Amino acid sequence: MSKWTHRHLVDLHDLSREDIEMIFESANSFREVNTRDVKKVPTLRGKSVICLFFEPSTRTRVSFELAAKRLSADTINISGSSSSLTKGETILDTAKNLEAMNVDLLIVRHPVAGIPRVLADNCKAGIINGGDGMRAHPSQALLDMYTIQERFGKIDGLHVGIVGDILHSRVARSNIVGLLKMGAKVSVCGPATLMPPGIESYGVDVVESVDDLIKEVDVLMLLRLQKERQKQKYLASVNEYSTVWGVNEKRLEAAKKEILIMHPGPTNRGVELSGDVADGGHSVILNQVTNGIAIRMAILYLLSTVRDEGLVSTQ
Repeated sequence: MSKWTHRHLVDLHDLSREDIEMIFESANSFREVNTRDVKKVPTLRGKSVICLFFEPSTRTRVSFELAAKRLSADTINISGSSSSLTKGETILDTAKNLEAMNVDLLIVRHPVAGIPRVLADNCKAGIINGGDGMRAHPSQALLDMYTIQERFGKIDGLHVGIVGDILHSRVARSNIVGLLKMGAKVSVCGPATLMPPGIESYGVDVVESVDDLIKEVDVLMLLRLQKERQKQKYLASVNEYSTVWGVNEKRLEAAKKEILIMHPGPTNRGVELSGDVADGGHSVILNQVTNGIAIRMAILYLLSTVRDEGLVSTQ
C-alpha cells in the first residue's frame, strides 16, 4: 500500500481510492480502542488539536474531540462567539495566531465555502475540514462509506441512493465524490427545487420517485431539510415533503431485504424518515456515529504522521 502524504484534509477530491482505503485500514485498528474500558492510547501524546467551529455541531465536534483525546492529544474547542473574530480579526489571522502557539492540527467548520482551503494554502498546521458551507464534509463521507463497507464488505458495485435536500448538502457532495471513487453507483432523488443545477455532471443518476429508487438501491441515505440555509421558499410545506419524499415502513416493503438506511444527522423524525425506520433493523444511523470516532482517529493520526516525517505534499 502506498504511503500517506497529505498534510490537510479539505476535500475528497484531493484523495485517491488508495488514500481512502488507507484511512479505513487505520480506522480498523483504532475501532478496537473505543471498546476498551480505558479508551486511550498514547499515539498523539504531546500533539495539540484545536476545534475551531463557527457553526453549531454535536456529532462532528464531539467526535473529533473524543478522537483526539483517545489518542492522548491536548484538545481545545473554540467557537466563533468566543474568538477574536467578534473583534474584527480575520479567520486567517486567527489561524495564524493559533499556529504561532505551535498547534499541530486545526479542525475548522465554517458557513462560508472555501475557508478550509484558504487556511490549508496559508498555514503550516494541518487543516481538517469539519464542514464548509454547502461545499464539503469529508470526514462525514468517510465515516458513511466506512459504515457501508463494514456491512457489505465492499463499496465497489453497490448502488447508493441519496434522498432529500441535495442542493444545500455538503454531506451529499462529499459522499458523491467518495462513493464514485470507491466504485459505487450513485442516484439522487428529491424535489426539483432542492436539486443542484446540472447535478448529472457529478456522475450521478437523477430519480424522480422515492418509491422507484427504493426498489433499486442497496443503501438509502436520507438528508435533513436544511432550513437554516434556505433563503427562499423551496417547498409548499414540510408535511407535503414528508408525504412525497419521506421514508416509512410502508415504503420500505418494496426495498431489497438487506437495504441499509443511513442519515448523517440530526434527524427530523417524521419528516425525512419515520421513527420506526430510524430505529428499525435496516438503520445504521447510530453505527455511523460510532464509526465516526474511529475514522476521525485515523484522520488525526495520518495527518500527524506526515507532519512528524516532514513529507512534502501539495494538499
